[in-house]
This record gives sequence, structure tokens and C-alpha cells, in this order.
Amino acid sequence: MKHIVMILLLLALLPGVAAQDMVELDFMCYENGNECSVYDDLLSRFSEANPGITVTVNTVPYTTVRDQLRVQVEAGQAPDIARITDFAGMAGFYLDLRPLMEDPSLMEENFPSAILEAFRTDDDMSGLYGFPDAATVTAPFVNATLFEQAGIDMPSAVMDEPTWDDWLAALGEVADATGLQYAMAIDNKGHRFAGPAMSLGADFFDDEGNFDLADDEGFRAFAMILKDLIDAGKSPAETWLGTSQYTGAQDYFINVEAVMYFSGSWQIGRFSSDIGDAFDWVVVPNPYGPGGSTGVAGGAALVGYAATEHPEAVAMAMEYLMQPEVYGEFSSRTLSIPGHNGVAAMGVDYSEAPPAVAAALNGFAAEVPKLQNQAVALNPHPLAFAYYDASNTRLAQYFAGELTLDEAMSRLQEQLDEAAANMAAG
Repeated sequence: MKHIVMILLLLALLPGVAAQDMVELDFMCYENGNECSVYDDLLSRFSEANPGITVTVNTVPYTTVRDQLRVQVEAGQAPDIARITDFAGMAGFYLDLRPLMEDPSLMEENFPSAILEAFRTDDDMSGLYGFPDAATVTAPFVNATLFEQAGIDMPSAVMDEPTWDDWLAALGEVADATGLQYAMAIDNKGHRFAGPAMSLGADFFDDEGNFDLADDEGFRAFAMILKDLIDAGKSPAETWLGTSQYTGAQDYFINVEAVMYFSGSWQIGRFSSDIGDAFDWVVVPNPYGPGGSTGVAGGAALVGYAATEHPEAVAMAMEYLMQPEVYGEFSSRTLSIPGHNGVAAMGVDYSEAPPAVAAALNGFAAEVPKLQNQAVALNPHPLAFAYYDASNTRLAQYFAGELTLDEAMSRLQEQLDEAAANMAAG
């Protein structure tokens, strides 16, 4: 009888022991399309192969990641894993995966060193903290159906290196011929603004890598172009005026209110679902200027946080997502450009995507070789988000007529200098 009682007691305790040994990871994820749902599926397979670990993918708005995540981290409430875009912003809080990974070369050999370095503090030469899960590139989307209806050739179809002047002239003709108000819409983000400015000759950084925009002629040139468009009613003023917060302009393009929309590769999935076959849309090369033809590179990344109670499990999950076959499936299913060298070399299977989507992905991929060095360095720069926020504010004030362009650029540089001083002071 005693033996039976002991067995029953042990059986009663077993579920508690199993629950105690179970590791549950919290993954804070934002998405532009279906990224988080794809991660949920991929990580469910990871959990099947590793029965002691579950990963809960919590999908949140991007504003939560941008505005609230750091507060949570500093309050000791960091998730185990997060999908972020400000790589340098929380350096010092990330989990170093190097001593926990089975094969650290998986990170070192497949991701650009400049990106891996962006997650490190200044005195850290070797830590491996995060990896880009998708590369992004900025470039224009164009409504090809409107060009056809207007009987006008796209400049990129008849010129080797069409300039911003060439494109703006053609966009204006198409808008007039088809009765559209807006020739071009662009998100109110200093990130989107940067590519055209660089093409027009802007040099964002000095020789030491510090922002240097107070008297930059390329930055000035695109600001003047955009103000002329807004003042003439050829670009939607609502996108920029009355707010310094990010406002996407994609709806003007989706609703056939703008001939061109300047944004980036992350919009492809949405356009595929929201536009469908309503009209033909294409990605065209970035217009040329004195600085050539360049967009801006960027992307999202996955990081683990040092405060996690389960560092080994975090490293296992992230190493799993870095495997070429898993990463490649993520790229294929999310219609994203891989930031993984091995996957890019193998190629991504977009065969299940609609022809317009596959063409757009190839169009953005064609922009990558033309990227200026500064266009790659901008997004991982420690003060990138200080620039994005300050440029939004100052450009909005210039477009609204509250500041002259000289005043706007001067105040932008003052904010960047102040941010640099604060960063140096710790």
C-alpha cells in the first residue's frame, strides 16, 4: 500500500516538474506585412524540435517598438527577443550570442560587419548581438497604367540615366493628362528624404562620421523640390504639415491619387494585397543627380536581451532562424530582400508571388549595387533616429513656412550636435 501511495504522489508531482522545466520565451514583433505570423509558424517548428522551449510571438504596432520598448528594457521588463530597427539605440542591453551559439561563424560570415558592429558599445570589438532579418531599399513606385493611359513613356524606359528633373516633368504631364492632383507622394520621414538628397549630391557625414548638414547643397536641393511640389499642390501637404510624427503616404498611391510614391521595398506585400490587379505598378530606378542614383539601405533586425532568464534558449531560437533554409523561407514568405549573404547567394524563391511582386523585388535588388556608402551607413548610425526625428520636425516647419530653409537646416544641425554631445556624455 505504501508503494502505491508513493507512486501516486510521484505521478502527481510530475506535471509540476515538467511545467517548471518548460522555458517560455517572449518575442516582441512588429510587422509591415505578415512577418510576425511567419515567425510564429517557423518558431512553432522550432518548438516541435525542442519540446522544452516555446516562443510566444507578440505582434505589436511599430510605435510600441519605437517609443516604448526602451522604457520597458530600462525598467527591467525586456522581452527575451525583439524585432527592432534602431540597432545602436539600446547597445549595452543586448544578449551576446557568441558564447552561446553552436556556430558563431553563422553570423560572422553571413551578415555585413558594419551591421554586426552597430549593436555593440564602443569598447566592444567582438560581441554578436543581433542580425538583420530583411534588407530594405528605398526607391520610387510608379503607376504604370497611368503612364499608358496618358500615352507618355516612363523616363527609365527611354533614358539611361533619367534625372529628378526628367521624372518630375513626366510625372506632371501624366497627372495633368489623367486628371490626378498629385504627381508624387513621399512619406514624411528623413529616412525616405535621404536617398533623393544623396542622389542630388548630399554628403550627410564629415570625415569623422558625424552628421554635417547645416550647409549641404544636396539636402537643400531636394527640400526645395519637395516644397515646390507641396506649394503647387502636386504633392499632398497633409503628409508633412501639421505633424512631426511619421505619416506614410501609401494610401495616395493605392487609391490612385498620386502617379509616383517614394517609399521602399517593405511596401511590396501591402501593394500586392491592397492593389491587386486594379492597376499596374512598378518599381523604377532611383532618379539620377550629381550624386548618382541611390536609395537608402535599412531593415529590421532580431536581438536578444541580456536580462533574459533563458539565454541559452534565446540563442538556440535565434541560431535556428539564421539557418539558410529557415531564413530563406522567411524571405520567400514575407516577400523581403534577404540581408543574409548565404541566402542572397542561393537566391530566394519568389515563384509563388504574383508577377508584379517578383518584378518589384528584382527591381529593388537591382538598386543594391548602386547604393552609396553613406546610404548603407545611415540606418545603423548611432544618431540615425535623432536625425529621423529632427529632420521630420524641421522639414515640416520649412514646408509650412514657419522656418526658412537656412533656419530649418541650422536647427536640424544644432539638434544633431546636441544629440552627439549627450551621447558622448553618456
